[in-house]
Amino acid sequence: MWRTLPWWVLGSAGALGLLLAGTPRMAGAEPGPWQALTLLRGVALVGALGLVFLLDDRARHLTTPVPTRRPLRQALRVALVAPLAALWWTAVLLLAPSDTRPPVGGITLEAAAMCVLALAGAAAAVRLTDEARPGPAVAAALLVVAVLAPLLIPEDWALFVVPDDPRWPAAHDRWAVVLAAVAVVWAACGPEPLGGRARRARRAWR
Repeated sequence: MWRTLPWWVLGSAGALGLLLAGTPRMAGAEPGPWQALTLLRGVALVGALGLVFLLDDRARHLTTPVPTRRPLRQALRVALVAPLAALWWTAVLLLAPSDTRPPVGGITLEAAAMCVLALAGAAAAVRLTDEARPGPAVAAALLVVAVLAPLLIPEDWALFVVPDDPRWPAAHDRWAVVLAAVAVVWAACGPEPLGGRARRARRAWR
């Protein structure tokens, strides 16, 4: 399991995220609150894009017939990466200038929602297609969502607000709803489709 994880993608995303988070310190700049918030949101997106590839498995059609259920295999992959992701995000927050760093709880909730959305998208691609490595396509879709969401979400359901905006608490209530919703989607996409397990098993042993 450990060897099959896309460590080079995860490592590249992690390194890029740390580099982005540390850029203001390295440049001796003092970003304002809006710039610091935007930077952390961008870093969270980079981390989510790395996690999109977590469920890629070149041996997918060989592992389908094994007794271990797919939800358990996916959970094991996430469990191996989760502690490293938590340490990475902690380092990102510490690199952000403390004077302009947004509330840690709020921005961490946003990052968690992005990451679970990435995993839900990857799980949906695995469930709905026979592609062994759906990561690139899901990453492209996630980028499109990240670009369009701030433009298309109505003001009454605003998510991307700044800390001094009175809507900040309500926005993060909505982020919590988003997190719960995508977690449900992820869980629903975990099991093999009915009939899919046997069909893929026959294909793998041909």
